[in-house]
Amino acid sequence: MKKIFFKISTFSMALLVLLSTVSFTVDSHYCGDIFVDSSLFGHAQTCGMDVQQQSQSSECDISKKDCCSDEQVIVEGQDTLKTSFDKLDKDQQLFVAAFIHTYIHLFFESQEDLNSYRDYTPPPLVRDIQLLDQTFLI
Repeated sequence: MKKIFFKISTFSMALLVLLSTVSFTVDSHYCGDIFVDSSLFGHAQTCGMDVQQQSQSSECDISKKDCCSDEQVIVEGQDTLKTSFDKLDKDQQLFVAAFIHTYIHLFFESQEDLNSYRDYTPPPLVRDIQLLDQTFLI
């Protein structure tokens, strides 16, 4: 049971570290108020409206407004994983060390041999009681 719990906890911690350090960008393309496409690893496909507007007018026209819009959502991961133990003062370091020591010993049983009969010797066998009572195991 301990091995299974240990494997599950190590896998979940590795997954937590991976997910906290990964950064990604989500590109979305809207044509007016209508959602057209979304992409996680590349540029989102356009609806083709911006190509038609550029081909119709060769001159710059400021009065026309583009109905398409692109949106980028950037999720940045954590860059540094090294936490400094030196920033804690002495009382906090002592508390953390005591907590870890107590928590580790919570799951281990003591390996001491508590044999209270170590100095006890059995009484000498004066007579064979089974033979006297004639009780035999068959």
